[in-house]
Amino acid sequence: MAFIMAMAFSVWNVLLNNFVVEKAAFTGKEIGMLQSLREVPGFLAFTAIYLLLFIKEQRFALVFLAVMCLGVAVTGWFPTVWGLYLTTVVMSIGFHYFETVNQSLTLQWIDKDKSAHFMGQILAWKGAASLVAYAAVWLLMEWMAVSYNTVYMLFGFVSLIAVLVLWAMFPSFESPHVQTRKLIIRKRYWLYYGLTFLSGARRQIFIVFAGFMMVEKFGYSVGDVSLLFIINYLFNMLFAAKIGAWIGRVGERRALTVEYVGLACVFTGYAFVESATMAGVLYIVDHLFFAMAIAIKTYFQKIADPEDIASTAGVSFTINHIAAVVIPAALGVVWLYSPTTVFLVGTGLALGSLTLSRMVPLAPESGNEVSFLGRKRAQDVA
Repeated sequence: MAFIMAMAFSVWNVLLNNFVVEKAAFTGKEIGMLQSLREVPGFLAFTAIYLLLFIKEQRFALVFLAVMCLGVAVTGWFPTVWGLYLTTVVMSIGFHYFETVNQSLTLQWIDKDKSAHFMGQILAWKGAASLVAYAAVWLLMEWMAVSYNTVYMLFGFVSLIAVLVLWAMFPSFESPHVQTRKLIIRKRYWLYYGLTFLSGARRQIFIVFAGFMMVEKFGYSVGDVSLLFIINYLFNMLFAAKIGAWIGRVGERRALTVEYVGLACVFTGYAFVESATMAGVLYIVDHLFFAMAIAIKTYFQKIADPEDIASTAGVSFTINHIAAVVIPAALGVVWLYSPTTVFLVGTGLALGSLTLSRMVPLAPESGNEVSFLGRKRAQDVA
């Protein structure tokens, strides 16, 4: 499922900035609105817990993975502002509902001492899928002059068929713990919620505006963007599992500290970069830091009650997307006047995340969720 999701989404993502500029004449205002609409289903991800009253998590994941693939397949049919808004929402509903349950199942099925390495392996598989997608896009569009619509349909429908094959081939696996079928927000998870919120806000600036800058400011073509993404995911394929294993060795606090210091430097670099080559280097370094976000998930796995995982996965996705719904549209307007300011906001968010990361205990567990100046402090009341 991870491979299929990454392949289909990567095609949608790598073509997006060029497609909307060339076919629908998007400016920063329209791309910001599109990205805000894309995040609305993520904001509503908490509703997944209610759908799970009627369908098992594994089937739920496959259904919404299929919806995502369908959304990718029809994107090229509607090369207008409103058409792109509509197909983006369909794709996003599938993507976010799938990812909510995918995270939940991973944390339930994989042992705590193996989860960081396993998530790194999953990132490596996603990297391989994205590498296949970007290489194919580069070949099809740069060398064979295939249309946007054909590429979207090809990968969307091939991915959809692959989902149906998974549905038919695999049995229904049982979860080791019966999951709570209601929304749960616990005070003792507040640090996890805070890290998740800032991560979602900061990530939106990268997703929406870093790639858009490559096309608008530096004139990157579809081929250029594809090659940049190929490099990114080649790094993921080679190093993500190693990064996951490293997080397992050094612990979540040290890993998150390294990530956020690095991201603060990267966003400051975005704000003032004037070289197309240096912008590409920053983009690659930025993407490499994404693998370290595994540490937020493994931190939660260590402090959470096992039966809370499915419910909290939905809640955390909603928290992750609170800022994501607002930031692209709001900063899309700011972008028209000062792209530098947009990226300096990202620097501020990275520094805020760094502050919270220093509160993660060296050995997090239930009852030891937060550390202030080296002292344990747990909040046990739900």
